[in-house]
Amino acid sequence: MDDHLFRRAMANFTTGITVVTTENNREIHGMTANAFMSISLEPKLIAISVDHRTNMYKKITQSKRFAVNILDKSQEDISKLFANQVPGKEQFAFADFNGYPVIPEAMVQLLCTTYDEVEAGDHTIFIGEVQNMQLSDKDAKDPLVYYRGAYRSLNEKPQQ
Repeated sequence: MDDHLFRRAMANFTTGITVVTTENNREIHGMTANAFMSISLEPKLIAISVDHRTNMYKKITQSKRFAVNILDKSQEDISKLFANQVPGKEQFAFADFNGYPVIPEAMVQLLCTTYDEVEAGDHTIFIGEVQNMQLSDKDAKDPLVYYRGAYRSLNEKPQQ
């Protein structure tokens, strides 16, 4: 099966955008991720998928904890920053939430400890147990979504 064709097929699935953050040896790391899902209510579990070749894979494996920050439409630049599409990641000002580095003003911040790790091809699925969470006080925020290789808004009018 052709890799390009597979990527095109997967691009037809609309996803939300998150930035996964962790701290290891006093260094904060962040990575844009759209491979995120809720798994269980009891216990409260979520999952993220991380490529083995990334720094984030090594950092989460070592720290055993991470935060998932769900972004809103106004945070597209933050998503691009942590997807290494624009420079300046080193100067980003993280907020602190119970000792975890988080993205300020994110719609949702989920603080997780690693519950399990599952190797799946060239990625590892980190299952995180949510230890704490914070929701934005602005319920009317428009989430940042990604579809067919572009950032989108739920409020966009369909293209003709």
